[in-house]
Amino acid sequence: MSGWRWLAILAAGAAIGGAACAQSGGGRLTRLRGDWEGKLDTGALTLRLILHVHAEQGKTVASLDSPDQGATGLPATVTVTGDEVRIAAKGAAGAFEGRLTKDDEALTGAWSGLPITFVRRAPGEAVIRPVRPQTPAPPFPYHVRDVSFENAAAQVRLAGTLTIPRGSGPFPAVVLIAGSGAHGRDETVFGHRIFLVLADYLTRHGVAVLRYDKRGVGGSSGDYAGATSTDFAADADAAAAYLRTLPSIDPGRIGLIGHSEGGEVAPMVALADPDIAFIVLMAGPAIPGDQIIMAQSHDIAKAAGATPAALAQNAAVERRFLDAVMAAKDGAAAEAGAAAVLKAAGMAPAMADAQARAAASPWYRFFLKYDPAPALMRLRIPVLALIGSRDLQVPAAENIPALRRALAGDRRATVLELPGLNHLFQTATTGVPSEYGKIEQTIAPSALATIADWIGRETHGVRTGGMR
Repeated sequence: MSGWRWLAILAAGAAIGGAACAQSGGGRLTRLRGDWEGKLDTGALTLRLILHVHAEQGKTVASLDSPDQGATGLPATVTVTGDEVRIAAKGAAGAFEGRLTKDDEALTGAWSGLPITFVRRAPGEAVIRPVRPQTPAPPFPYHVRDVSFENAAAQVRLAGTLTIPRGSGPFPAVVLIAGSGAHGRDETVFGHRIFLVLADYLTRHGVAVLRYDKRGVGGSSGDYAGATSTDFAADADAAAAYLRTLPSIDPGRIGLIGHSEGGEVAPMVALADPDIAFIVLMAGPAIPGDQIIMAQSHDIAKAAGATPAALAQNAAVERRFLDAVMAAKDGAAAEAGAAAVLKAAGMAPAMADAQARAAASPWYRFFLKYDPAPALMRLRIPVLALIGSRDLQVPAAENIPALRRALAGDRRATVLELPGLNHLFQTATTGVPSEYGKIEQTIAPSALATIADWIGRETHGVRTGGMR
């Protein structure tokens, strides 16, 4: 469950690559040409942002990288009016507004209210990329296909990647459902291609895997900004329906794996689609969204060293903020009420307005009010629910007991707390989001093996050893 206070700055898993957009601006635009680097301190973590401005066919073009999030080449628009500069990028929430210094060596200002200074980089200076040793590379010992399928009711075409084991089928299969954020098919977070690593492991162990770009992201059509979890559930159901049309897939052994918000979506799909054979919930919540936000805000701040007095003060403001959003009749009222709470608490107006806009989205308002427990209580299929003991976004202390209560009526449900793992199922020291990008491991081998072995037992006949 992505903490919107930091992931709203740059959309996690935003569409990456493509040609940069042509720019517009005044006479100083050409003086921006070059590479610029800044560090954005969101409170939970620090993100590097790199702006590239260069000439192409007589025009000035630009792109933005967030190397710590694994995002590169986001087409950007730069507007210059006198000394004032505005930068916006496709796939990024908010924008930079600031000034170019007189020596043309720095851009000082703020991104969505958060202070940042871009400093000109030396020509040819290399960008240090994070090491991700688990990211698989071809050739693969299985079939890889680019596919597309339709959610006809929503008039959305979803693009994805299907990996199928070699050999004689039909094979069991899973649909991967990403967490909150504008994720592409790999669910990329801080350079970790989480779903690519998971799909590779499962396919090597005899399970076909379909992963796809969310609606409105990457190669998929549709409107991401206006979608809620129920819309993402309909898309996941369309993915499962597509798998049933393939002769290489066993239609009776198709399941779902949902991570974070995807673990909230998966039970929705299973209740609407009686042909779903099993589900795996990776850090799927079992308490209402507003309680999740309160718990994660407290736990992340505490792990970052906040004092008891600061924790109490933050909790009081957070509660007023969430209540304002939940009580609002529509998005406009939610934005106004949330901004008023934050400004009254002393937050800078620009930052308060940016956070209020994020909280007023249809997705966020739905998430705050949705209680996943009733859906979990109705499940009567095999369920594996996993949460890491160091998960601070869907905290184990609140969610493990709630999962066990909600799934008590499902005799085929298993709830496990995985020791030492964080929200991304990495082996972690603290569990704070600022640690995600620093850890080289994408998913702990113990978590991968737990999921593959359980699917093997539940689907009968999947060889979880060998096939490497």
